[in-house]
Amino acid sequence: MVAAFDTSVVIPCHTERRWDELCRAILSVLEQNPKPHSVVVAVDGNGTLYERLLRWTDRIQVVLNATRPGASTTRNAGAALVRTPLIAFLDDDASARQNWLSNLIEPFHHPEVVGTGGFVSPRWRVPEPRWFPDEFAWVVGASFRGLPTTRSPVRNVWSENMAVRRSVFDSVGGFRGEFTKVGDVSRPDDTDLCVRMGKTAPGARWIYVPDAIVDHDVGADRARFAYFLRRCYAEGRGKVELARGNDGRSDLADERQYLRSVLPCGFARYTRRGVATRDLDDVSRAGAILAGIAAAGCGAVIASVRGASQARRDHGAGE
Repeated sequence: MVAAFDTSVVIPCHTERRWDELCRAILSVLEQNPKPHSVVVAVDGNGTLYERLLRWTDRIQVVLNATRPGASTTRNAGAALVRTPLIAFLDDDASARQNWLSNLIEPFHHPEVVGTGGFVSPRWRVPEPRWFPDEFAWVVGASFRGLPTTRSPVRNVWSENMAVRRSVFDSVGGFRGEFTKVGDVSRPDDTDLCVRMGKTAPGARWIYVPDAIVDHDVGADRARFAYFLRRCYAEGRGKVELARGNDGRSDLADERQYLRSVLPCGFARYTRRGVATRDLDDVSRAGAILAGIAAAGCGAVIASVRGASQARRDHGAGE
């Protein structure tokens, strides 16, 4: 049997500008019933924030990531303190709802489950843009329309709301420190981890748990159309880099299904509804889908070209 006391929760952070959100995230975990074994807050290279957390409460462990900067190495630094069989991850700008932890770890009763992930609800700090399509909610770090509505096997989940079997996490070396989010550069490090952990055994699998819910803050900076395009571009580029570092096209089956099914259905729905009701918001959402596809495609092309150029250089150097 797996219980909450078998689980430690790691919360990465890096800036004091999110102090209030970080405190809310920590308290949302400490108030889970049943409680986790421990809560580890990992600070990315910010000594002032580290000292402030040490003074704030003795109900948590605090560790300073003084190595390579980035979300991946910071999560790894927190995970290195964990000795429980399970590790859950929560972002510093997200807060867990009631029963989050118990629901998230329940599938680990099955030994083939290597990890789980839950539903992320956007908590907009400004009015949600009227042009924003639900199918692109991942752009702002939320669960998008098209995901399963019941507990289901999936290829990957997201690190802002994730739990892993520690033995498997350790066996693949955790998150890749060189493939991470640093500043404005974002790569799908969580998808990369899921892919690698999912290949550790023939029956290894990830389970999406939609009733393990967290609320994720979405600020004004993420409500801009320019941010939407940049994030789509980065995702397209990052997924090509992900495939290059793993098994190529076979690792992008979910993306192909998303492009062939989820986005066309969303485009058709918004267009049909917009034309029928003369609702310009729905027409804008349909247009945003096309723009998002184009931006991601540009990122993928750029990554492919640069990857091919690098491969030629490496081949030339090896001759």
